[in-house]
Amino acid sequence: MKIRILWAGKTKEQYLIDGIDRYLKLLGHMAQVSVIDIKEEKGKPRGPALAAEGSRILKQTRSYTLLNEKGREFTSVEFAGYLGKKVNFDFVVGGPYGVSEEIREKASDTISLSRMTFTHEMVRLVFLEQLYRAMTIMKGMEYHH
Repeated sequence: MKIRILWAGKTKEQYLIDGIDRYLKLLGHMAQVSVIDIKEEKGKPRGPALAAEGSRILKQTRSYTLLNEKGREFTSVEFAGYLGKKVNFDFVVGGPYGVSEEIREKASDTISLSRMTFTHEMVRLVFLEQLYRAMTIMKGMEYHH
């Protein structure tokens, strides 16, 4: 399985960087997982910043699943089933402003980690943990139990 995760900006908090690195390492034994850092627009108004980031995202992928609190929710077991239906995935996580309307409209699917809102940096870690959990479910490993 090949999974690419596109997110705007760099992760700044060291505890999040450490957690992200941990789960990327664990996932590396189960799938080909890569992170693509999309240049974050700083110092621009929200609309132009989102448009610029969105343009960069669309240069990297045409078919993707967007992570957004308004997307459909899964249990961890359901998410594992969702992953099991395809071989390749691109996931998009917005930056501090979220994503542009164009990115929302062009997403092939939209999923939510929770109806609650998380910082864009925390979503990265939470998503990677759920991705790892789903992979262990798919492989029948003990982590989920």
